[in-house]
Amino acid sequence: MKGKFVVAAIVISAAIAGAALYYLQIYGFYTDVDAPEQGVSLVSLSDGVPETIPTVAFQGIDADSSPIRYRACFTTTLSLALLTETYQPMPDATPRNAPGWFDCFDAEDIGAQLETGTAIAFLSQKNVHFGVDRIVAITADGRGYAWHELNDCGEKSYDGTIVGEACPPRPGVADQ
Repeated sequence: MKGKFVVAAIVISAAIAGAALYYLQIYGFYTDVDAPEQGVSLVSLSDGVPETIPTVAFQGIDADSSPIRYRACFTTTLSLALLTETYQPMPDATPRNAPGWFDCFDAEDIGAQLETGTAIAFLSQKNVHFGVDRIVAITADGRGYAWHELNDCGEKSYDGTIVGEACPPRPGVADQ
């Protein structure tokens, strides 16, 4: 009889822990974010400086638990032709999945549009966090999406490769 109670306690504890872990991963750490004070920006081809683009209907989420959890959706009036002539493209960008409840951001659909050319990805900000760039994709109909993606320095840093001088100093780390 005592064994049944022990087994029941273990099963109930595991179920509670599993539910808590699920909640924390999907909902717990995310917070809504407002549009950046300076607005959504893209890096200019002419001087490499981020420039603000006109946007409306901004929705965003982020989490302090990871630098790559940022996702955002918005609309812009700028055409893809103007954007491609003015801003730095990111041809190998890959949108990251967002939680299912953040329904304006569908990574699979965005990725498909990037592949077919009905959307184009641009660099928004280099090293928004160490080793992480902000990417913005804009579709032919003006819908925009933003996410964070590891850059070369981030990939090297997290896989153990020597980072080298081409990467900016990592905050809080004396020697790289």
